[in-house]
Amino acid sequence: MNKRKYSYLLSLVVTVILVNTSGCKKFLTEEPLGASTDVTLFKDPKNAVLAVNAIYDTASWDEGPQWGNGPYLGNMYHWMFGDVLSDDAEKGSTVSDLTALTEMKEWRTSGNNAIMQTLWSHCFTGVSRANIVINGVDGGTIDANLKKRFKGEALFLRAYFYFYLARVFGGVPLFENSVALDKFGKVPRNSLAETYAFIEKDLKAAIDLLPEKNQYATADLGRATKGAATAYLARVIMYQLGTDNTAKHTWKDVYDVTKTVMNSNQYSLIQNFAAIEEDEGENSSESIFELQFTASPDSYGPIKTGTATNVFQNNRKTFGYGFNNPTQNLVNEFEPNDPRLPATVIKNGDIVLGISNVIDLSENATGYLNRKAAIVKPVQLKGSGQNIRMMLYSDVLLMNAEAAAHLNINNEAVDILNKIRARARLSTKPKGTVLGNSEIYQPNVLPAGTLPDVSASLNGQPLLDAIYHERRVELAMYSIHYWDMIRTGKYMNSLTAENRARAMTHSITQGMVNPYPVLPLPVSESQNWGLAQNPGY
Repeated sequence: MNKRKYSYLLSLVVTVILVNTSGCKKFLTEEPLGASTDVTLFKDPKNAVLAVNAIYDTASWDEGPQWGNGPYLGNMYHWMFGDVLSDDAEKGSTVSDLTALTEMKEWRTSGNNAIMQTLWSHCFTGVSRANIVINGVDGGTIDANLKKRFKGEALFLRAYFYFYLARVFGGVPLFENSVALDKFGKVPRNSLAETYAFIEKDLKAAIDLLPEKNQYATADLGRATKGAATAYLARVIMYQLGTDNTAKHTWKDVYDVTKTVMNSNQYSLIQNFAAIEEDEGENSSESIFELQFTASPDSYGPIKTGTATNVFQNNRKTFGYGFNNPTQNLVNEFEPNDPRLPATVIKNGDIVLGISNVIDLSENATGYLNRKAAIVKPVQLKGSGQNIRMMLYSDVLLMNAEAAAHLNINNEAVDILNKIRARARLSTKPKGTVLGNSEIYQPNVLPAGTLPDVSASLNGQPLLDAIYHERRVELAMYSIHYWDMIRTGKYMNSLTAENRARAMTHSITQGMVNPYPVLPLPVSESQNWGLAQNPGY
């Protein structure tokens, strides 16, 4: 079967086996021995854990052919959207490498773009796996508390996949169950507002079911928590406030939801900003949700464990592909001597993890590389074990500050900004700035007046601008800036006139607070399921 023409929504369809009921009845009613089915899966805690882990697995697919279109485009790469589509990053690598990403950035792509096809297929595979748990676990015989937790994890992850789909494509078909065969090709596309409402429903249900972070055993760190579901609910509401706010949310909603996370006493900023992306920063007090990885010994070909996201962004001189290059525009956003800059951006000649970096401009678009994705161990093959930080406590604090500023609770917003800036002032240099030593954190000696506190009298638009600035530098290269620009109405003005005109032709505008640019549905999905294609494609 040609994978490029396979309908990925088919993974949500129940397989039906027609049998002759006149014979072999007893045999067919016996449960298969040595096999897990939707009937037996939740009778055994070990099998139930595997079912839930399979959902997380889908969220981690970044390189490999799982339902995708080749080893380099089987992606869940958040940086392709949150960074490269914004003014924080250029595609990078050589001009001819991964031109599908250039087409996306310039808003001249099509529904045959393999990145779109694999993102769609992977997200709906995740939805399908989540639905197996959501609809099957209650009927199992495992411990009631495990049932509750597993269902909460599955609901969180289904919301996670749908939020990814909604931001990229707009409204999409919504599945709470597998699809009967007679419904194949007949499932409608839901509106963006309906998709948001579905995501919120799942997150709220997950909040009620999931434990707090400190209730997990050490071996289970990284699983979805009450705090993760709550933080994502705040992010989803905040995004609606700047796009489709049919639900009539207010900034008080964002304020209250983020306060719940802040008052849970589960999270805190770690002292050293430079340590967030290192081994010791994984699943730290600042981590609300991150994708978990174990290093892989694989070199070429599809990897079985680990992530290739580091390799894609690492220097081509040191076994990388050189993508996602930070821009001069981003570098200029940092204030003088901000310690977060060298922990975010690599420039030519920088010593990174004990290795001197030479950036070849024939293989780089800006002269910079992403320090946060630097391979944690210098001698490492293809599959990095570095976890991907998806939600940090600093993000929740800054969401709360933004809500407080909109609500004229200016003192709280200022206090958060100054807390974030104070942590930045205490940061060391990035790990491994000494040639030949990848483990040492060298102290920073900052000039007086570096990153001063913002004024207590700051209010209105200047306060919001200060928050936007802090979000950009604090969360740079975390695949957030593009989405921030859309919801705040800043995205279109960041584009060239030509790209802006194209982006507007691909935007949902009716009923939107700000134009909502969307990428094309895969052609096969649009045709096979009768789904209306996005504007301009």
